[in-house]
Amino acid sequence: MIEINLLPGRTTEKSTGFKLRLPDFRMMLANVTNPWLLAACAAWILVLGGGLALFVTTRARLAVLNSRLDSVRAEKQRYDAVISQKRQSERMRDSLVAEIGMIRSIDGARYVWPHILDQVSKALPPYTWLTTLAAQGGGGGQPAPAPQPPAGAPPAGPPPTAPVSSAVAFQITGSTVDIQAYTTFLRQLAASPWFTDVMPASSQTVVEQDRPVTAFTIGAHFRVADSVYMHTVPITQSLR
Repeated sequence: MIEINLLPGRTTEKSTGFKLRLPDFRMMLANVTNPWLLAACAAWILVLGGGLALFVTTRARLAVLNSRLDSVRAEKQRYDAVISQKRQSERMRDSLVAEIGMIRSIDGARYVWPHILDQVSKALPPYTWLTTLAAQGGGGGQPAPAPQPPAGAPPAGPPPTAPVSSAVAFQITGSTVDIQAYTTFLRQLAASPWFTDVMPASSQTVVEQDRPVTAFTIGAHFRVADSVYMHTVPITQSLR
């Protein structure tokens, strides 16, 4: 097929579609004759590339740190709840320790003489009777006062258990028809875990109802026995 161009100066080209062409860098570099301009362009390219790389790495590290921060915050909330519960338990424990210490101090002073009478009755041998059993030195079995902290000192937690005063001294006066019963009584009193400093004060032979008997006086101190010698029993028991 023959085509005739009736318009001079214009040529017909067959359309082949859109084409993307890159600029000719060689020609551009050939046109640039100033080396400082080339160095400046290269420096700007390096700066922009380094800044872009730094931005990307910084964003990645920031994302990692944000995830770690979220996990640390969740862990802190969990530990805050545990610490709050622990402090509440410690306050309850201190309150209970203070109450138990007060109860023990009251009970320790209240049951001094029942312990003394119980141990003396257990140690009393046959053919021996007692005349008097009285306190000495004004001990009375009152609890020893707790030491007071110095002025301006911070509180040091719950008060300790107030021990029963060790100055609970008592004296036993009695008689026996057998001198061996007197020594047995002394030995059994000294073996009691509730007594200490058991010492004979005096002993003499007297006549009672036309019979010679040995009158004696014994001094001793009360002490709180070890917990292995104590046992508790219920106050009330069910009856069937």
